[in-house]
Parts: sequence; structure tokens; C-alpha cells
Amino acid sequence: MITAWNRYNIYLRWALILALLAGCRTQGDSKKKVVATLRVHLEVVADSMDFSTRVPILRSNPVMVTVDKAPFLTEANVSEAKVVDVLGGFDLQIQFDRQGTWLLESYTTSNPGRHFAIFSTFMDQEKKAGRWLGAPVVSRRISNGLLSFTPDATRDEAEHIAIELNNVAKQNKKKDKW
Repeated sequence: MITAWNRYNIYLRWALILALLAGCRTQGDSKKKVVATLRVHLEVVADSMDFSTRVPILRSNPVMVTVDKAPFLTEANVSEAKVVDVLGGFDLQIQFDRQGTWLLESYTTSNPGRHFAIFSTFMDQEKKAGRWLGAPVVSRRISNGLLSFTPDATRDEAEHIAIELNNVAKQNKKKDKW
């Protein structure tokens, strides 16, 4: 009896030690977990069924755009995001995964002349900020899954968004492997 009781205490101690070690996290791990959201909505005609909403695009001189409440693309469809230099400034380029590419191609083919309203929630100088980044006009069919637009954000904010969307893409790739 005494031997069995001591063995039980040893197992309990090891379980407690392993639980404490597994629960520790470093500061570097929490930095990798910072993620952004991305919602791409289609411009629609206002309806009486409450499927659409009016949103302000641009902060300095807001333009109201009526969009579908349900986004057709989200951060779950992002495979890579980056900020690129263009003539007169910078663009935020979002590369979508296979499903996102199909959706983007379908929506750009069937909705020429309409806007895509893009919303993002991201970390802005240690606080969570969310706003409408832009509403690019669909001018052509996009078959390569690359959406590029000039965001209503500073370059630093755009880089934060790109980094955080890439964190989401990495997490999604890990989930896909399982």
C-alpha cells in the first residue's frame, strides 16, 4: 500500500511539472499571434430586406457606398499580403488561395463597374483599429487571384496589415496540413 501511494504522488508531481512547463510562453510567441481581419464586400443596390448597408469609404472626405453585408472574401482566403511601391505611393497587394481566386474571378467577371469595399481590423500602435480601407472599381476580370489597391492608410499601417494577414495565412496553412 505504501509503495502504490508513493507512485501516485510521483505521477502527480510529473503531471504538475509538465503542465506548468507547457503553459509558459515567451514574448516572441505572442508577437506571432497578432492577426488582422479582411472583409471584401460587393457594392449593391440598396434593398428593403436589410441585406445591405451603407458604409463610409475614405476618412478625409467620406463617400457613402451601399454594400452587401456578407463579405465574399475574408482573411481565411488570403495566401499572401504585401505592400508594394507604385508610381506616386504604395499599394496593398493581396494574393488569395485557390478558392479565393475562383471567387475573385467570378465576382470581377459578373460585376464590372461596381466597387469592392474592403474592411480590415488590425493592430495600430498597440491598439486594435478597424476601418474601411478602400473601394476599388472592378475594371477587368481578375483571374490570377491578386487584388491590388491603394488603401486609406499610412504606409506603416499598410505594412502592419500585410504582416498580420500573413500571420493568418500561416495559421491557415498549418490547419490545412491536418
